[in-house]
Amino acid sequence: MDALQCIATRHSCRKFADKEVSDETIKELISYTKNAPTWKNVQEVRYYAVKNDEIKKRIAEEAVLGFVYNTKTISRAPVLMVETVVKGISGYEKDGTPTTPQDSHWQSFDAGISAGTLELAAFAMGLGSVIMGIYDDSIVKGILDIPENETVSGLIAVGWPAAEGEGPEKKDVDEILSFRE
Repeated sequence: MDALQCIATRHSCRKFADKEVSDETIKELISYTKNAPTWKNVQEVRYYAVKNDEIKKRIAEEAVLGFVYNTKTISRAPVLMVETVVKGISGYEKDGTPTTPQDSHWQSFDAGISAGTLELAAFAMGLGSVIMGIYDDSIVKGILDIPENETVSGLIAVGWPAAEGEGPEKKDVDEILSFRE
């Protein structure tokens, strides 16, 4: 599958086959994901791969703010990737002062690029994935003992898709693109 085909056909997956995703497969996935660009190449994005069913259950029941779709997705996923960023690096100078008026915006930008790269790499590898944004950062950090200097950017369910499918129809290019000449 070439890159453009991957971009054009990738879609979110919320139902997974009852099949393990090996540690080697997860490492391969992150070996591609780590190439995502970051602010001044600071590489502040981190991933925690959660395969333990009890830990996933705790996150699903305690940390997703009662959002039932996330609870179901996490319970079905063989792997829950918890994406974090090290705070105060992206968008900041070495002395901690913001480089631009956007302050911590750049760490979210970097996390988004990394998560998108992870999803495309997963799809190219035959895996399904979906990014979930409804969660309580402090609860996830507590369950996983994530260091205080990191913040959770997203939860990404990963696994072998239960069935082939297509994503929802997307808006027409003319609806999302404007030219200023």
